[in-house]
Amino acid sequence: MDFRGRTYPCPPHFNHLGSDVTRSILLFAKGQKLGPRGLDWLKIHLINLTGFKKRSSNAERLMFANENMDNILNSADHPMEGRCWWQTSDEPWQTLACCMEIAKAVRSPDPAEYVSHFPVHQDGSCNGLQHYAALGRDQAGAESVNLSPSDQPQDVYSDVCELVECERAKDAKNGILIAQKLEGFVKRKIIKQTVMTTVYGVTRYGAKYQILKQLKDLQDFDPEYVWPACVYLADKTFLCLAEMFSATKEIQMWLTFCAHHIATLSLRPVEWITPLGLPVVQPYHKMSTFQRWGVSLSNSMSTFEKPNSLKQKNAFPPNFIHSLDSTHMLLTALYCLREGITYVSVHDCFWTHPASVEIMNKICREQFVALHNQPILEDLSKHLLKKFCTTSKGSSLQEVPNQRILQSMLGKVPKKGTFNLEQHLFSFFLLLCKLTTSCFSVNFANTKIV
Repeated sequence: MDFRGRTYPCPPHFNHLGSDVTRSILLFAKGQKLGPRGLDWLKIHLINLTGFKKRSSNAERLMFANENMDNILNSADHPMEGRCWWQTSDEPWQTLACCMEIAKAVRSPDPAEYVSHFPVHQDGSCNGLQHYAALGRDQAGAESVNLSPSDQPQDVYSDVCELVECERAKDAKNGILIAQKLEGFVKRKIIKQTVMTTVYGVTRYGAKYQILKQLKDLQDFDPEYVWPACVYLADKTFLCLAEMFSATKEIQMWLTFCAHHIATLSLRPVEWITPLGLPVVQPYHKMSTFQRWGVSLSNSMSTFEKPNSLKQKNAFPPNFIHSLDSTHMLLTALYCLREGITYVSVHDCFWTHPASVEIMNKICREQFVALHNQPILEDLSKHLLKKFCTTSKGSSLQEVPNQRILQSMLGKVPKKGTFNLEQHLFSFFLLLCKLTTSCFSVNFANTKIV
């Protein structure tokens, strides 16, 4: 567990946080019968791995899987010399493994009785934005990240891309050259990483280089305009995100200002307590340099040094959201354990048996609502005021100018919107199919090593 409460596997190399290849050979040690709906969830999981139906409902994904059963079985039977349908997937090796599992299930005497060790993934829909939308009760933001009930899963990356394209079209009409050069090139893939990481503190400078990676791969785009295009798209993406997630921006700004004032006025690192009671201290201090064996060594973790105010300020919003994400994950794990459900997490991606997907989904939604029904921002404000705005003897420091500024900032909790969090209990796309590693076995050539 890291200082924010996020958990990681003990084995450093072969684990479920690994690559597509690594994940494709991991199985649960204990099997479970598929039951009446398990095979359907295997098929839906397969289509999610391919990336072919990102904005389709589960029913449409299941239909697509059934229509492609011939390709699925061909991939399982002849992976290298067949039609190689699995190789067109976003996650080819996991797709191949899932094709093989489906083939075994459908060819068994009774698929409902087939004992599966295969993990099905339920991936969060841009979790950072989900937490921000819930914290601010942001109606528009909640709808775009699947917190509200919907027949179709929402795709925030496509939504932001559409807004950016609208801005580009306006600018192109007004004669702005770079907007004209970008016609036909504003795609979901180009801005996805920037949208994903904006809640985790990516700067405009960092966003430019994220977009640069994508634009450089486009053969048709004029290389002369790549960098101006990166600058333009980064600015437009930030602008559209601020419009779409106004409450998110307000909370993010408040957290940033709080951290800045704490680090510069109280000269202490930011610290808080998660809803599960885990104390968190940001370990960012000014660099101290010393000589050892003729070598100059640097250390930024020394608690004897003053806090690094820039790092404290920039890291607080993403670290606070990470701590909420880990709290939700741990709550889900505890309740899955209580229900006897096998559960594994990759931060915001939860794994379970095909037969347990619906139960785990229900637990996940319930714990998200339970978490955000707490006055999280208000509790944070009270904790920060108590920690940083009183002396060791408990007397108020209001008369001290710096403390007055700090107290004023820490007490300004952002106002909430009108989103009804209880709607989230009926949102089936909070997680999209995509605590310990001892629950795994490994499948090498059909040999299980427990």
